[in-house]
Amino acid sequence: MFDKNRLHSFHIPVMGIGYTIDTPIKVAHLGISSTISLVDDILIERMRAYYSGKYNFEYQTIPSSDKDHRAKRITAYLNLVNEIVKAKFENLKSLKYEKGSELRKYFDILPNGSPLKKKLFNVINNDLEKEEFREWLDKNLITGSVDVNIMTKLDRETYYNDEKLPVEFNDAHAALRGYANSDLESSIVFSAGMNPRLYGYMENFNDFYPDETGRIKKKIILKISDYRSALIQGKFLAKKGLWISEYRVESGLNCGGHAFATDGNLIGPILDVLKKNREELLQTMHKLFIQALKDKNRYYPEECPEVLFTVQGGVGTAEEHNFLLGYYKLDSIGWGTPFLLVPEVTNVEVETLKLLAGAEEVDLYLSNISPLGIPFNSLRNNTMDIDKNGLIEIGNPGSNCTKKFGSLNSEFTERPICTGSRQYQYLKIKELNAKDLPEKEYKKEYEKIVEKACICVGLGTSALMVNNIQNGTDEKGVSICPGPNMAYFSEVVSLKKMIDHIYARLDLIKRKDRPNIFIKEIGLYVDYFKKMIETFPANLSEMQNKQLQSFRKNINEGINYYKDLFSELKSDFVEIKEKMISELEEFEREINELSLNFVIA
Repeated sequence: MFDKNRLHSFHIPVMGIGYTIDTPIKVAHLGISSTISLVDDILIERMRAYYSGKYNFEYQTIPSSDKDHRAKRITAYLNLVNEIVKAKFENLKSLKYEKGSELRKYFDILPNGSPLKKKLFNVINNDLEKEEFREWLDKNLITGSVDVNIMTKLDRETYYNDEKLPVEFNDAHAALRGYANSDLESSIVFSAGMNPRLYGYMENFNDFYPDETGRIKKKIILKISDYRSALIQGKFLAKKGLWISEYRVESGLNCGGHAFATDGNLIGPILDVLKKNREELLQTMHKLFIQALKDKNRYYPEECPEVLFTVQGGVGTAEEHNFLLGYYKLDSIGWGTPFLLVPEVTNVEVETLKLLAGAEEVDLYLSNISPLGIPFNSLRNNTMDIDKNGLIEIGNPGSNCTKKFGSLNSEFTERPICTGSRQYQYLKIKELNAKDLPEKEYKKEYEKIVEKACICVGLGTSALMVNNIQNGTDEKGVSICPGPNMAYFSEVVSLKKMIDHIYARLDLIKRKDRPNIFIKEIGLYVDYFKKMIETFPANLSEMQNKQLQSFRKNINEGINYYKDLFSELKSDFVEIKEKMISELEEFEREINELSLNFVIA
């Protein structure tokens, strides 16, 4: 099912709110696909003003007083990005194929054995005239996809003149509308689980349906945790005549950003089930899809539309990259965290860049700072945490909450507020004080309250700093959310060097002790399992015991899967195979010893 138009076997996923906010402007003309976050329309509007000035486009502000400002800002920015990418691409094709030119770079970064690269050498040998060469470039070169990402859970209700607006003005709905109304021909990524109301809203936009040639202008990418997730969400959308063009599996813990841990299910077995059931999945979806389009009197393609299967989270070597592509029959691998060390691609300001380059395992941890209540990958000593801790020390915890995208808690107020806000933490601490708890217990509960941080500001600040754009708020701290894989990358590099690493033309990992992607994920789940046990009482309820036993069972099944897999491999991971099997056995012993301590009340 490989996408014939895809030049590269990797893609750059969304990172934070601002780290990839303009990545397509930097890499799409080179044929690389990347993803923009649609969380923060305030940041998006500032970036539109900046890039309009930089590339001499007319700019007219879209004020927050406009009732539909969020959707309009997103549409305007995406249209601008699209225009800039097109202009850069046309300029690239007008250049000479010579050292140092963007045209030369376009071909130099292609994977080894690329058919396009082979065609180029034939064309050069034929010594075409300039106009003929340009015609050949027009026919053969393509841009990377300018994709967007929506976190389905960030669907906050909105107000206008203190009046609650209809559901289509909710944050995620407005972002979807902003994308749907844009000129882009690309894909929208839905992450963080299913939102039926949001999915249903897509039915209102023609670009999500196939036209009479079968082309779908705006495609849907689903981030999924397993086959069951793909089946449930895929069916829901197919019954509405909406086709899933890509199923994107992401490791639950070995990734950046929010960590949606599974119940101990590991990435290898998940991909294996998906591979074995792929055809059944597609046939099921196609049947439902066709019937829904017939019911809506829309054009329906007789043949199954193209579908890609991809994965991301924790990939760090060319060997892992190629193994995932080959063994699990995947179309692309997401490389996120390592690109945070590539200034040509992502917006990471200087101080944070230094922290990332020097980060070791102990500096990268799973935190509880997110107001969404979902574990969040963090980097120790980031400036947002330093600022947050400073406010705690002076007895004034919490953020001013200027953007409110995480305002989802209605524990104390009729209109939801953010658990990272000063308002919420003041009210929650006041409630805690009234309980008159023992000092040790009070301190534990207090720390849970003040741990929450304003990540919707922190994850966008760096983009403003890198581009010298005025922040507009008092908060200057930077939050960043690299995956655990960052511990093994320690050098700020160029785009070409990172791609050369992905395609085995260069090795950027200097450390010799980096665990294999599968082994690393098991280690993360074992640590997660230990923390789960710590949160439960010494005497477990029947339900708690069942939950822990199921988690342990799933990890053990994953370990046995890898034992069989590694034993069968002939040419993959040859140098570390024995070590990996030994590590699997150690993890197995460790997790089973933990389970022996379970006592049912």
